Amino acid sequence: MVSAGDFRNGVTFEMDGNVVQIIEFQHVKPGKGAAFVRTKIRNVITGAVTERTFNPTDKFPTAFVERKEMQYLYNDSGLYYFMDNETYENIPINESVLGDNFKFVKENTDVKILSYKGNVFGVEPPFFVELEVTETEPGVRGDTATNVTKPATLETGAEIRVPIFINEGDVIRIDTRTGEYMERA
Repeated sequence: MVSAGDFRNGVTFEMDGNVVQIIEFQHVKPGKGAAFVRTKIRNVITGAVTERTFNPTDKFPTAFVERKEMQYLYNDSGLYYFMDNETYENIPINESVLGDNFKFVKENTDVKILSYKGNVFGVEPPFFVELEVTETEPGVRGDTATNVTKPATLETGAEIRVPIFINEGDVIRIDTRTGEYMERA
């Protein structure tokens, strides 16, 4: 059991039949009245974020979210196959479970599979990946204005905006959380 007075960022617990995670919290002690805890919580299954206040004495059962390192193998008609690195067992995961940032993951990349009570609800790619640019317009010589970007297609098929000095065949580093270009690799 976890009490609302012990809330910290990242704590997961069960509330109203759902598994939620604390994104932000703030202990408030007004001059008049009882103290309370103001939070922003995310439903880990649906991803919905809500704001809620709790009495510091409220207690909730702790939810243990399992994070298992697995290797992405391939996809076949809407199913993505992952291999357990310890048992070599393959498991298929539906495309609807994957997040938007999965478009930056190429085959044979290690990812974290998130599950609760055996039900997979998410796939967490590595924070940074290095991908090759397969298609982009050539940079114009002499165009040195700052922060000028152009569209580029990566080897996974994802499209992002890159600086004009990036050419086809360059390997670049991408932050999968924001989907932005970081640097040349």
